Amino acid sequence: MSSTIASDRPQRSRFRKLIGELWFQVVVAAVLGVAVGLAFPSVGADLKPLNDWFIALVKMIVIPVVFCVITTGIASMDNLRKAGRIGVKAIGYFLVLSLLSMLIGLAVANIFRPGDGMNVDPATLDAGSIPSAATEQHATFTGFISSLIPESLFGALTGDGILSALVVSIVFGVALNMAGPSAAPLTQGISALSGVVFRIVGWVMRLAPIGTFGALTTVVATYGASSLQQLGYLILLFTATCVVYVIVVLGAIMRACKLSLFGLMRYLKAELLVALATCSSEAVLPQLVRKLEMMGIGRPVVGIVIPSGFSFNLDGSAVYLTMAPLFLAQALGIDLSWQQQLVMVGVMMLTSKGTAGIAGGAFIVLASTITAVGHMPLAALALIVGIDRILNEGRVFINVLGNAVAAIVIGKWEKDFDLDKANTVLRAGAAELEQIEAEDAALHHKSASRG
Repeated sequence: MSSTIASDRPQRSRFRKLIGELWFQVVVAAVLGVAVGLAFPSVGADLKPLNDWFIALVKMIVIPVVFCVITTGIASMDNLRKAGRIGVKAIGYFLVLSLLSMLIGLAVANIFRPGDGMNVDPATLDAGSIPSAATEQHATFTGFISSLIPESLFGALTGDGILSALVVSIVFGVALNMAGPSAAPLTQGISALSGVVFRIVGWVMRLAPIGTFGALTTVVATYGASSLQQLGYLILLFTATCVVYVIVVLGAIMRACKLSLFGLMRYLKAELLVALATCSSEAVLPQLVRKLEMMGIGRPVVGIVIPSGFSFNLDGSAVYLTMAPLFLAQALGIDLSWQQQLVMVGVMMLTSKGTAGIAGGAFIVLASTITAVGHMPLAALALIVGIDRILNEGRVFINVLGNAVAAIVIGKWEKDFDLDKANTVLRAGAAELEQIEAEDAALHHKSASRG
């Protein structure tokens, strides 16, 4: 009897530890959200504010995280040219991966032709179902440049524009670095502020299951299974393309870096699940920054690559942005030549920047491209507006995972990456990760107190 009780204790202990894991709480919340959305659609539609509130809380802390990480990272550099090198390498990597993603989407849509046979008459399409943001906000190159420049230096740190905050943080970090010892107290203060900010991040992320529950309940209650009937092939094809992209492209990059892709996915499982549920990359940016630093990637690399990557390195959105317009053209019976398709890719390379953190931001870019290129009526978007939220799941998953891989690549390229520590972290169990996290927190606290 006593031996049975003793054997049950480790199991109960493991179960209690599992319940305390954020990723497990998110999975449970997701299952409950789907169940409530199917069983009580009227209730589910009213739970949308739960997700909105969670996203608002995350956005509240994103800019302070970006400012603290980038500013302290650049201020502590011995050589400022390193910041420039990181930026140039990151942008080059982003452009190559974005182009590759778009060409993959283009090839898949041309080979499998998911829109063939629908024979939709453009006159029957109801443009009223398209969100107003997609018909009113069309991205332009000049508008993108304007978004980089804040109205005031500190205004960027109190707003919600991640790109303008990125610019101000880089400028501030460079100024602190060049000011030398006289700016040391300010650098020390920002470093201490970083510890406080990440503590708040931890509190906010504990609310992720609530945001997940609200998001999935609303989606299931609003769309149900009806939107999958006619467009199921496109959803399956896009999902399969995302899976192949992750395994083949990101897997090859991780193998080149001598790391396990599945180990990275396991390590980031909580962040990936939250991003899937909320459909917002920005929802996991603060925690992603923290975890990549714990892996052994240098703070300057993480600070520059991740915030900029969430605007420039949207691989999942890039796949969608070429598959979706070809699907629409095929559904309407419009034959696009290769020249027209390549022009469309070129336009999307310009218009697809700066949409991170916006749920459904790729849909707005798609509208901008259709308007700019003029190959089909804007009302064609009504065909996929009902499933855009579902397609967004795959886009956001790859966006988050792709940016984590990008930070590893640039860190290794810059020789600011501890490969042994990364392998240790990716292979560690839950208990070992807790110990690594505690040691990392103590190290940051010690460095902040020293200045």
